[in-house]
Amino acid sequence: MDQYPETNRVEYKRELNDKLERSVVAFLNYDGGGEIFFGIDDDGNTIGLADVDGDQLKIVDRLKNNIRPKILGLFDVIPERREGKSIIRVVVSSGMQKPYYIRGKGMTETGCFIRVGSSVHPMTEQMIEDFLVKRQKISLATTISPNQVLTFEQLRIYYQEHNLKPNDQFLNNLDLCLSTGEYNYAGYLLADSNGASIRVAKYAGTDKTDLIENEEYGYRCLITAAYRVLDKLLAENRTFAKITYPKRVEKDMVDKTALREAAINAVVHNDYSMNEPVVEIFADRITITSCGGLVEGMTREDFFNCRSMPRNRELMRVFKDVELVERLGSGMSRILRAYDRSIFELTPNFLVVTFPFAQGFASSDVSGDVIMNDRVNDRVNDRVNGTQKNIILMMEENPKITAKELAVKLKITERSIRNNIRNLRESGFVGRVGSDKTGYWEVIK
Repeated sequence: MDQYPETNRVEYKRELNDKLERSVVAFLNYDGGGEIFFGIDDDGNTIGLADVDGDQLKIVDRLKNNIRPKILGLFDVIPERREGKSIIRVVVSSGMQKPYYIRGKGMTETGCFIRVGSSVHPMTEQMIEDFLVKRQKISLATTISPNQVLTFEQLRIYYQEHNLKPNDQFLNNLDLCLSTGEYNYAGYLLADSNGASIRVAKYAGTDKTDLIENEEYGYRCLITAAYRVLDKLLAENRTFAKITYPKRVEKDMVDKTALREAAINAVVHNDYSMNEPVVEIFADRITITSCGGLVEGMTREDFFNCRSMPRNRELMRVFKDVELVERLGSGMSRILRAYDRSIFELTPNFLVVTFPFAQGFASSDVSGDVIMNDRVNDRVNDRVNGTQKNIILMMEENPKITAKELAVKLKITERSIRNNIRNLRESGFVGRVGSDKTGYWEVIK
C-alpha cells in the first residue's frame, strides 16, 4: 500500500498494545472521530497481524468493558487484507456523551484524552469541565419509557435470525434499561408495541395539494417499522424505460441503494424527542425528512465527508447487529456515490433528502404499462393501449418471442395477447416475417 502519514483522523499501530483504550477515547472526544489501523507501522508500511481473529475479539472486549460512558454502537472492528497481509481497522465515531474516559482511571487528566493533530493528548481539568457542561442530558438511554409494560419478542426473533442468541441479560446488554431497571426510550421504540410511527404520504402531483395515500408504519418494534417502510419504497420505486433502437434501456426512478440507506439513516439518527421521520412520494421525487438537523458538534463538512456521529447509539448498535446498517458512515458514502450534495437540505431542526426521478426516462402509468418515447413514441402513444405498447417493446427486444411467452411476462391470458397482436398487425405496427412457427416479429418503423 502507498505510505500515508498519520493524520488527525488516522492512527497506525504495529500491533495490539496497552494504548488501545487511550487512542479510542481520544477519537471519541474528538469531533468527527477517526480510524485506527493495527498491523501498520508509524510510516504507513503494512506489517500484518499474526492472529487477526484473536486480536479482533480482544479489541471488542476491551472497548466494551474499559471505556465509559458505554460506547457500543460507536465503533466498528473490521478485519481487512492489505498487500496480502491481515490487518484490523477500528472505526471510531465521535460520541455525544463527552467526556469519554478510561474506566480504571476515571474522569481525570489521566483517564480523559483527545486528539490534537496526529497525536493523543491528555485533557486538562478545564476541558473536562467544559465537556461536562455541554454534555447532552437528554438521550434515548437516559429518558424513561412512557410505558413500563413492554415485551420484546420481535426483537428477540431478529437477533435469533442473525444467530445472536439473546440471554437473560439481553435487554441490559443492549442498554434498553436505566440503572434503576426501568425501561428507557430506546427500549420503548424497540418494544413489540409503542406509540411511534413513520408516516408515508403519497401525492398525485408535484406539490401537497392532492394527497392520495397517507399510511402510518409503526406502533411496533422500530426494526419492523423500518422494514415495512423499505418494502413500501421498493414497491414505489418502479423501473423507468427509454426506447433506443434497437433495444430498450431500463433504470430505477431512484437509485435503490441510496434510497434504502437514506431511509435507514432517517430512522436511526432521528431525534425522537421532536417527532418521527416522514417519507413523501411525489410525481417527480421522493423526499425523506428526519428531525434534529445535524448532531451537535458535527459540521457540514464532517457530514459530507461521511464522518459518523450517531445521535442514537443504542439504535445504531441494534440496527448494526441485525445487519440493517453495515458499518459507521457507510450509508452516506453509498448515497454520495449515486447523487451529489444538492439532494440534501440541512436546517437546525431537520435533515431533508430529496431524490429526483431519473431524467430522460419515461415512468409507468397507473396500470404499470410503460409510456414509450423516442421513435416508437411518435407513432403509437396515442393510438395503442398499454398492453400493446408493452408487446411492441418486447418484440423489439426479442423478435422471436411467442404469444405464450408474452402472456407469462405480461401476466394476462394468451388469448388476450393474440387479440392484441392481431390489432397491431391490422394497424400496421408489427408484421410477421416467415411462418408462424419459424419466423419472427418485425416492428414497422
